Amino acid sequence: MYSNSTNMKKSPKYRRNQSRSLFEKTQTLEALSKQGNPLEFISGIVDFEMFRPVLEAQLQAQERNCKAGRRPIDPVLMFKVMFVQRLYGLSDEQAEYQIKDRTSFRDFIGVCSVDDVPDARTIWKYREELTRTGAFDELFKCFYGHLQSLGLIVNEGKIIDASFVVSPRQRNTREENKAIKNGEGDSLWNDNPHKKSQKDIDAHWTKKGGESFYGYKDHAKVCRKTKLIVGYDTTPASVHDSQRGAELVDCNDIEGEEFWLDAGYVGTEDGFAKRGVTPIICEKGFRGHPLSDEQKQHNRAKSKVRCRVEHVFGFIERSTGGLVFRGIGIIRAKANVAMTNLTYNMARLAQIFKYHRNWITD
Repeated sequence: MYSNSTNMKKSPKYRRNQSRSLFEKTQTLEALSKQGNPLEFISGIVDFEMFRPVLEAQLQAQERNCKAGRRPIDPVLMFKVMFVQRLYGLSDEQAEYQIKDRTSFRDFIGVCSVDDVPDARTIWKYREELTRTGAFDELFKCFYGHLQSLGLIVNEGKIIDASFVVSPRQRNTREENKAIKNGEGDSLWNDNPHKKSQKDIDAHWTKKGGESFYGYKDHAKVCRKTKLIVGYDTTPASVHDSQRGAELVDCNDIEGEEFWLDAGYVGTEDGFAKRGVTPIICEKGFRGHPLSDEQKQHNRAKSKVRCRVEHVFGFIERSTGGLVFRGIGIIRAKANVAMTNLTYNMARLAQIFKYHRNWITD
């Protein structure tokens, strides 16, 4: 007969495990705090109540006319759930499971019992509603205003670059792909609505360095000094970086400000000049006209500044998994990019508080 090893009597030479304490949760949180609980630190420097006006306005929260039924979940609590989900790259199902399993997650979100943890379907519903109303862009702007109040929005140069946000590859025929490329994707699969609902006709293919990519692009404008994202745009992957570069210049940028870009933006100088900023673009060699040693030296100097944007995309890709998108459609892709960039800025603010506290002027 099989015997579970946990039921066997332990040898007295080994340490006995302590029984569960009445103060288990408090002791757990104290132990996590000593080791450096990142969610505790973020909660201490970011007042999530700043997002409540936007969340309630976009979710159209109204006074209940009847007390019957269960009350809706606090939208700030749900936003914290989505923040944790994005920060750790969790699916809806994994977000529900991990919040139930991890004391630090529940403490950050503000729930005491696993019975109060929103289920996967509820997380999906709230995200879909915020996506439909364009709330994530408003939430990004709200936090941008907070960064301004801390003196972290400075005009000491910006860096623009783009990164792929890959989507699951679609298994379409050549004819179907041709129709999608020609903008006729909406006419496909009308005889099978369930199949059509799973087809992404907004994402496109492109090639870079001999490698094929399918999905979208996150075009980001990053502060040279603070490495905070101060502007962004989302496009299908087939849109070249240079087509969106100058469009990221807005009223928050000052006249004559330097914009650092890689060689992919060669030929866009006039677009930046018309918007009153100064482009500093790495030079590009051509067949029969390679770069001179002097040009290579200039590019190295420019790249020492421009490479800071790679730190941003590196964090987004490796820490949050934000450069992978598993939704369908450009509207959801835009919401995903906005939430990813907002989450990055909040995590970056925590780093600034730790290592560059002198930058903050509040």
